[in-house]
Amino acid sequence: MYDVIVIGSGPGGYVAAIRCAQLGLKTAIVEKYSTLGGTCLNVGCIPSKALLDSSEHYHNAAHTFETHGIKLTNLKVDLKQMITRKNDVVKQNTDGIQYLMKKNKIDVHQGVGSFVDKTTVKVTKDDGTSSDIQGKNIIIATGSKPSTLPFIKIDKDRVITSTETLNLKEIPKHLVVIGGGVIGLELGSVYARLGAKVSVIEYMDSLIPTMDRTMGKELQKSLKKIGFEFFLKHKVTAVESKGKEVTVKAENEKGETIEVKGDYVLVSIGRKPYTDGLNAEAAGVKITERGQVEVNDHLQTNVPNIYAIGDVVKGAMLAHKAEEEGVFVAETILGQKPHINYNLIPGVVYTWPEVAAVGFTEEQLKEKGIKYKTGKFPFMASGRARASMDTDGLVKVLADAETDEILGVHMIGPRTADMIAEAVVAMEYRASAEDISRMSHAHPTYTEAFKEACLAATDNRALHI
Repeated sequence: MYDVIVIGSGPGGYVAAIRCAQLGLKTAIVEKYSTLGGTCLNVGCIPSKALLDSSEHYHNAAHTFETHGIKLTNLKVDLKQMITRKNDVVKQNTDGIQYLMKKNKIDVHQGVGSFVDKTTVKVTKDDGTSSDIQGKNIIIATGSKPSTLPFIKIDKDRVITSTETLNLKEIPKHLVVIGGGVIGLELGSVYARLGAKVSVIEYMDSLIPTMDRTMGKELQKSLKKIGFEFFLKHKVTAVESKGKEVTVKAENEKGETIEVKGDYVLVSIGRKPYTDGLNAEAAGVKITERGQVEVNDHLQTNVPNIYAIGDVVKGAMLAHKAEEEGVFVAETILGQKPHINYNLIPGVVYTWPEVAAVGFTEEQLKEKGIKYKTGKFPFMASGRARASMDTDGLVKVLADAETDEILGVHMIGPRTADMIAEAVVAMEYRASAEDISRMSHAHPTYTEAFKEACLAATDNRALHI
């Protein structure tokens, strides 16, 4: 009998297992694939960032090296080697998780985990054999998978999801991306940098529509420079694949139909919770109409000894959100009283420039009727950004009009994925814009832009614009 069984080994699952083991609980983890790490490590965050880095190196070699005084001849892309390097990065990470399981004495059971009852999990291996394991507590961490539209047939050849996009054998001539969200723009960026034409068809009137609108506008400007075209406020009505050509039909807001033809179509309209094969009903666990496992504020299901975390429950589908929840549940099981402030979980888009945000958007503050002030600072005015030729974008700080407390920070620019952590720390400790503006920031650095935006929010006192 285990103290805890975790079903799923993605960032939420493996972190939950490690924290349980650290707390002295006898722990097992069940994973249906042969490698640990879930979507994030195998076909998500890690491989996409590896390809994003490789393609950015090539793009800079082709477009900015000469300005830096570096001359190259016969520059070309070796896509096969890029994919090989990506696979090596994935293997290093998944091997690392395997090591952490051994180090923390966590039993790994390979196979599909399904409920027999509320304390018993059946593990079914690829060869069809199965065995039962028992646990006092069970954590569901089965994650998510790409969504599609009912009339689109994903053939995994020409009409593909993010998973197949990570392993293409050729650079598309024209990649059509359905969906202007994070995943589509990141993977579109990879191939745009390598020379593909990329067309994005988005139903909403803005890119990255869940983020502050200023970010979507700025990102659209930057991506146009590397060959993107955009069809906003367009509803996809059909996707037809014939040979090496795929035709996407979409309606604009006037009801007029357009056709966009490409050699590959990436369907990137979000992700949906994955509970296939879980047999949750055998344990009496409620699944919502949206396919999510229903949980309370303690991430506990309607069955008290069963918890759920990550993409399979409500909230943002982010690896680091799942990790926080994994730790939260482990500590809750042991009787501790952990806390997660969901408003302070940052979101990042790993395009270039990067987009990063935490807290409320300007639209949300308006909707809530909260009086606020805004401070902005463009990277064009940053000495460090000029030195590295990364002058696109800005930092935007939203602060309470009366108390000056920082309510939201939205960044688009170089290395903002790392910079946003300072904003998270500031907001965790209820800092004001004035607090940040009085802290010394090393010069020249990109982070000075955050200080300057805070100065701008504090009586318009920015120094370098």
